[in-house]
Amino acid sequence: METTAREFNQNASKILAAAERGERITVTKNGRPVAILSPVTDEDSTDSGGEARPSSPAYPFRTDPMGDLDFPDLGGPALDNDEIEATLRGMGGVGISEDGDE
Repeated sequence: METTAREFNQNASKILAAAERGERITVTKNGRPVAILSPVTDEDSTDSGGEARPSSPAYPFRTDPMGDLDFPDLGGPALDNDEIEATLRGMGGVGISEDGDE
């Protein structure tokens, strides 16, 4: 199967499904091949000893914007989700009635 880069961009899920079914897809750009998409085999996902190969990260850098967050203990009470929601409901909508009128 052959597809253009534009077609791949617009129909990626269908093209990936074709690869999953075993098809080998050549992606072209301006009429010349730029990539080959092929199905993953059992050999691709295991090392020479038959052990599952660890997956490498998709990006060589962190993608979580904040990283691990370490919040300080401010000494306040520990609230469960219902208590937090009730507190937030009490803070919002100052001057707005329940039907949305001010």
